[in-house]
Amino acid sequence: MKMKRKWIWTAIVAGSVSLGLIWGQFSGNQIDRDAVAAAEKTFGIQIESQMVLVDDVWLHVVSAGPADGKPVFLLHGYPEFWYAWRGPMEVLASAGFRVIVPDQRGYNKSDKPSNVEDYRLDELAGDVVGLADAFGYEKIFLAGHDFGGLVSWWTLMLHPDRISKFSIVNKPHPYARTEEATGDETISWYRTFLRIPWLPGYVARVGNWALLAKNLRATSQPGTFPDADLDQFRSAWDRDGAIHTMGAWYRANADFDLKHLDGRIAVPSLIMLAPDDAFSSIERGRRSSLFLQDGQVLELDAGTHWVIQEHPQVIGDALVDFFSQP
Repeated sequence: MKMKRKWIWTAIVAGSVSLGLIWGQFSGNQIDRDAVAAAEKTFGIQIESQMVLVDDVWLHVVSAGPADGKPVFLLHGYPEFWYAWRGPMEVLASAGFRVIVPDQRGYNKSDKPSNVEDYRLDELAGDVVGLADAFGYEKIFLAGHDFGGLVSWWTLMLHPDRISKFSIVNKPHPYARTEEATGDETISWYRTFLRIPWLPGYVARVGNWALLAKNLRATSQPGTFPDADLDQFRSAWDRDGAIHTMGAWYRANADFDLKHLDGRIAVPSLIMLAPDDAFSSIERGRRSSLFLQDGQVLELDAGTHWVIQEHPQVIGDALVDFFSQP
C-alpha cells in the first residue's frame, strides 16, 4: 500500500461557523453546516467539521469531545454518512473521548474517485490508518456499522497494531459472511442490485429519493427517520456523483479475497447485534465470535439494522463501557 500523505484543512463549526485554516484555500460548500447544526441542536454538543487529505483523497471529517481525549473513530455504512453516528457521538464525547467520524470516500462531502478499484477494502482501510496518522494517533478505538463495519474488520486484519479496541454493530466477520446460507432473499437481492453499474443510482433518484427513503423507513423502527433527518440524507445523496460512488463500494468488493488475511482477531472486541436486522442475520453475528480471541457479543434487547440511530444512548453507553475497560 502506498505511503499516505497527510494534510489537514480545518474549519470549526459550533452553532455559527468560525474557521481556522491550516492548509489550502477555504471553499464554503465543503463545510457540512446544515447537518452539523442539526446534530448540535438535537444533542447539545460542539462539532468540528474539517477536510483531511489522505494520499490523493480529501475526506470530510467531523469530531467532538476534548482534544486530549482517547480517540474513537466511528465508520458509517450505506447509504449513510457521518450524521448516522451523531447520537452515539454525543454519548462518547460527553464521557471524555475524542470522537472522529469521517464521511468515507465516495460519500457526502468526501472525494468521489471515478475508478471503482479505488473503493477496494484495502484502500478504505488505508483511509482509516491515514486519518489516524493525520491526527497524530498511533493507536485508536474503532467502531463500525453496516459496510463501515466491514471496513473496520478489514482495517483490524490489515493493521492490528493500530487498533486498541474494536467494536462492530450489525456486521459479521468477513469469514462468517462467506459461510452464509443462501436463503436470505432480502440480503441477496439488496447486494445483487447494488452491484449493477449505474442503474441503482438512477432508480434511487426517482421521486426525490423515494426508494431509499422508503427502504430506510420500512426496515427501521417507527419514527427513526423523520422528514428532517431524511432531508439531511437526501442532501448527502444529491451531491455530484455520490449515489454512484456509494454503490461502487459493492461493485469493488463483490468478490473480495480473504486468502491473504488471517481472520483471527487478537484485539479486544465487542460485537453488538440487533434482533430485527433485515440485512444481516443474527446467527452470522454470533458465529463471528469464533474468530475472536478476546471478544464479547452483546445481543441488544431491541433494534433493527439502523439501531445506532434508533437507540443511540444504548449504543453509546455500550461503547463507553467497553472502551473504558482496562
